[in-house]
Amino acid sequence: MTDQSCHRRGWTLRQRILSAAAVTGSLVAAASATTAADWTRFLGPGGNSISSDSAQLPETWNDSENVQWKASLPGQGVSSPIVVAGKVFVTSYSGYGTGGENEQIEDLKRHVSCYDAVTGESLWSKAIDAVQPEDPYSGMGVPAHGYASHTPTSDGKHVFVFFGKSGVIAFDLEGNEIWRKSVGTGSGQQRWGSASSPIVYRSDSQNLVIVNASDESETLFAFDAATGDEVWKTPAGDLASTWSTPNLVKAGDRTDLVITVPGEVWGLNPQTGKLRWYSRGTTDNTASASPIVIDDVVIAVGGRSGDAVAVKAGGKGDVNASHVVWDANIPGRFATPLAYDGHLYVFNSGVLSCYDAKTGERVNQRRLSASRGGGGGRPGGFGGGGDRGPGGDRGPGGDRGPDAARGPGGDRGGDRARGGFGGRPGGGGGRGGFGDRRSQEYATPVLADGKIYVVAPGGEVHVVNATPEMEVRHTNTLSDDTGFSGSPAISQGRLYLRSGSALYCIGQ
Repeated sequence: MTDQSCHRRGWTLRQRILSAAAVTGSLVAAASATTAADWTRFLGPGGNSISSDSAQLPETWNDSENVQWKASLPGQGVSSPIVVAGKVFVTSYSGYGTGGENEQIEDLKRHVSCYDAVTGESLWSKAIDAVQPEDPYSGMGVPAHGYASHTPTSDGKHVFVFFGKSGVIAFDLEGNEIWRKSVGTGSGQQRWGSASSPIVYRSDSQNLVIVNASDESETLFAFDAATGDEVWKTPAGDLASTWSTPNLVKAGDRTDLVITVPGEVWGLNPQTGKLRWYSRGTTDNTASASPIVIDDVVIAVGGRSGDAVAVKAGGKGDVNASHVVWDANIPGRFATPLAYDGHLYVFNSGVLSCYDAKTGERVNQRRLSASRGGGGGRPGGFGGGGDRGPGGDRGPGGDRGPDAARGPGGDRGGDRARGGFGGRPGGGGGRGGFGDRRSQEYATPVLADGKIYVVAPGGEVHVVNATPEMEVRHTNTLSDDTGFSGSPAISQGRLYLRSGSALYCIGQ
């Protein structure tokens, strides 16, 4: 199947620039060294937040019960931990944007830390100086999530971290730096910072680290996992305001790399970065939640618009007429829904909602915790404005022209349901910020043994039956007021939770 050529709109000049779709490089085969018990990436090894671990997790815990260990982190952050080969890896940041006195952006550091998964012993920690100029800790975006939002990933031999303008860095599991690559030092129009997490793609001939560098260069990159050599890159101006992490979907005898962007869903060839297909997406002018994969169907969920689209993977070109399964209203914000047993579970504003995955229709709702929307800032770097106010609709330029050049796939001639990629979404959403980190549901629910573990930003973890009735089995709390925004990791009967300042191991 022939992939379509790609185009790019430059982020600095906001003009359409024709560009090569992908730059191919050397390929190195690599075998997987991970096990079924490992939690190797954002949202788990399958990118679906579901654990295949047969060991039973505890359903109840508190400060004195079933907390096997707690480790203080060298900084703050909202990224999720991963677990590989008996080790837990997590990122954080320090030096700036933490609520300290006289902090200077030049002192910003990122950290990647490694702990023994059973004992919590600190095995190693590396500090990385920030590449300047960084986005300032001000306004709507950065105070809501900070400078360590990217979850690491691993191929079982290395751990890969992405720190935005500071690049992609590969370490071996003992903490030795193997390679480091820049993906650009640009900033998005809003200067809301960087958040997408890297993923690993493996085939018989390739072992790639794929990165969405939307904020830094409006480009998707793939690097050889062993050497750091650039295998391909796909520039596309319509990656702007895309913080979602890509996912992989099996479609027949091929694998598609899928990503949600404002207004569309894209399916690319993960071996070359070339566009295979595209469909309409949500009407939001940002994309935060990652695409959900159920068999060969990709589901994109928006933010405040409440839009959701399901599209069958494996197509070619414009698949709006042939592959879109349904359009629905599924309100969300930042967290990715959980798909299980024919249903979607979405946690937003303290409410867990269940939807039929075949139709997108809502089945049930249950309030789990009081909404903490708004909330003023607080010391310690968890400040931010209140809920975003009205005015989130696109401003001038948001209606994209019908004959404009596009992002990836350029030879579409403007023939799409929602027009071409001529203008960038205007406006910029509402005013007033995203709220502080204790008021927004960033954490995606995870599933193990037929139970959903739902992390509320205030620290409550609700254990809920994974059925449309969503019966609450237990609600657990820890005395940690620094916010819980990272999605949990599950491995060998243990649940790993990260707060703004600490890492917890929950187990029996």
